[in-house]
Amino acid sequence: MAVEQQLPVHPRATFFGEGPYPHRRARIAVGAILAGFVLTAIWSAPFVDSVIGDSVANNLLGHDAKATPISGVLAGTLFAFVSGLAGSFTACNIAAFGAVAPLVGDQADRRRSALKPLGWIAVGMLTVSIGYGVIVALVGTRMPQFDTSKTTGLTPRGIQSMVAFGVVGLVFLLMGLIALGLVRNPFAGFTRRHPAAPLVLMGALIGGFLIGRPYPLFRIMFRSAAEQHDVLYGAAAFALQSLGNIVVMAVLFLVLTYATGGRVQRWLAAKPARVAAVTGAALLVGGTFTLLYWDVRVLGRLGIIWFPMVNW
Repeated sequence: MAVEQQLPVHPRATFFGEGPYPHRRARIAVGAILAGFVLTAIWSAPFVDSVIGDSVANNLLGHDAKATPISGVLAGTLFAFVSGLAGSFTACNIAAFGAVAPLVGDQADRRRSALKPLGWIAVGMLTVSIGYGVIVALVGTRMPQFDTSKTTGLTPRGIQSMVAFGVVGLVFLLMGLIALGLVRNPFAGFTRRHPAAPLVLMGALIGGFLIGRPYPLFRIMFRSAAEQHDVLYGAAAFALQSLGNIVVMAVLFLVLTYATGGRVQRWLAAKPARVAAVTGAALLVGGTFTLLYWDVRVLGRLGIIWFPMVNW
């Protein structure tokens, strides 16, 4: 029986801030930020939200997701998961795919379990989403996201989205710069003792998408949880919404880990600096897009500032 050859992993090759780093890391950072800017400019919310998101939800539920009222707790929990899955490619959630590269990079040593990093992301994500679901169940009808009235200019709901996604985008950008070694990790000692901490943080950021999410199907679930005033229902619905958000991301990660026969891991392990390069670039693209789309492009759409946008 042939013995599987272990990959030659650099002793310090980790996916977050420990190096080794690529030589042209500044160029990588600039290129990733420019890619995030271009993605922001060409992003089509109507196409992604309606053509992709609504179509997926309608087909999985078997009815018009927007037009059919949620009839009870069981229907609401199903709707929560399906709407989360349908919203995987919306602008609210696209930064979640920035976590795929760190996950794959963490698997450069194939002796590790692929499910373990996904579990740590779930810990951070579910902590935030369940906590927010409980808050919505208790006070949701008085929260900005409950209000769906159409007004011009910045609304409390819009400001909440800008703050929530602005924070997420900034943290993703900082993590990307740390991963590339352009910024010193201020928590290096802590992350060295607790190597899963960056994964938990990424999970918490993904869970935080729900705090600012304006996606129409999410607002339907939000109003249902707020009107029910059922803490368990709110916690379960928001947890399932977050789990639905990362299904496609998790499948992509498992495909890159297993279905490629280890080619991705061998490519990363051949030059360990690639782990930092791929991780940093992915986080910077996701962070730039999130920050620009939800804070700068929103102001452009309202006519407050100018921002280049391709309407299609």
